[in-house]
Amino acid sequence: MGHTLRSRSAAIRAYADMAAVIYIAAADTAAGVIIQFRKEKTMNIKKAAVIGGGAMGRQIALNTAIYPYEVYVFDAKPEVLEAVKSWEDSYLAGRIAKGRMTEEQVAGIRERFHISGTMEEACEDADLVIEAVVEQEAVKHEVFKKVNALVREDCVIATNSSRMVSSTFIPDVTNPGRLCNLHYFNPALVMKLVEIVRNPETTDEVVEAMKDFCLSTGKKPVEVLKEIDGFIVNRILGAIYRESRWLVDNGYCTYQDLDTACENGLNHPMGPYRLNDLTGLDLTYDIMQAAYERTGEKPLGYDDIKKLYDQGYYGVKTGKGFYDYPPKK
Repeated sequence: MGHTLRSRSAAIRAYADMAAVIYIAAADTAAGVIIQFRKEKTMNIKKAAVIGGGAMGRQIALNTAIYPYEVYVFDAKPEVLEAVKSWEDSYLAGRIAKGRMTEEQVAGIRERFHISGTMEEACEDADLVIEAVVEQEAVKHEVFKKVNALVREDCVIATNSSRMVSSTFIPDVTNPGRLCNLHYFNPALVMKLVEIVRNPETTDEVVEAMKDFCLSTGKKPVEVLKEIDGFIVNRILGAIYRESRWLVDNGYCTYQDLDTACENGLNHPMGPYRLNDLTGLDLTYDIMQAAYERTGEKPLGYDDIKKLYDQGYYGVKTGKGFYDYPPKK
């Protein structure tokens, strides 16, 4: 793998708030990553598209533009695209104010980061499309069908889903060997891990291409060799959540004390309820509701999550979940 930069690069410190510091290569113009495969094949990833402008989609897209690639982010809701633009302006201005980026570097990022009002524009000539819409299967099926009709047959199509395996969408695409999960973690601008999940059709070339893409954008990829619900991290986390919800649901402790125990006894950065606020209670509700409909049994903690969801309390993103989050000044 090599980086072809058409203008000078600089190592800059990035990302605050989570006390994570990494080094990234910033350039004035877009750059492609040439990926060499075992069978002397190459894939030239120059343009990426992210479908879905929510908290995850916008961060995946901006992270991709920082390193740098040409990237387009699309959302079907105009108000979401307006929110993406406001967030981009605020985030990049904050990097300059804190000395994490120069005005020149931010100008280059802005040139590469595109907010698109149409999926057609976002997907045109894309080498990689990352789906990051809501965790609702019917919605994702429609997205994959539309993307498939717009991109070349050698364009890699990935889902950021944390639960739905990519083989779910094989009927929606031609050439299913280019399909995989590319699962980022929240907040995607800071968290370095990405899970690359094979489906039975995913080619070695696509897996290697995604590994190199992740590495070239400052991430640490791990490969899940075959599909399983929850992949690696969420299966481990799921066990913690199940025990935590069982203890709280059965009256053994409050969720506040459970978080305190995990944070101070296990040295976790945050307890499971506080972490759930960060990742989004709306996402948790969608996953729980799908499980409820599939099995007919309420998952542990379902009633508490549904009550908060129905009130519009999704956690950090709305200012209230299990905990309150005052607006930042």
